Amino acid sequence: MAKEAVFTMKLEPDLRADFMAEAAGEDRPASQVMRELMRGYIEQRRQAREYDDYLQRKVEAGRASMRAGRGR
Repeated sequence: MAKEAVFTMKLEPDLRADFMAEAAGEDRPASQVMRELMRGYIEQRRQAREYDDYLQRKVEAGRASMRAGRGR
């Protein structure tokens, strides 16, 4: 995938130094680690949203069942 966007952020100097040291310790570019973290976050949020939607559908189905007199 082409990398054409730039993402700039502010953070504490110690956090940056620790992050850069860990990435360097794995011989990995910091940008690669950040992309993996971002992808992981996106996937986690998508899964959480899908689960919330699933629960909402189950609750609505239960409520409909109760209104129809099929529940206790």
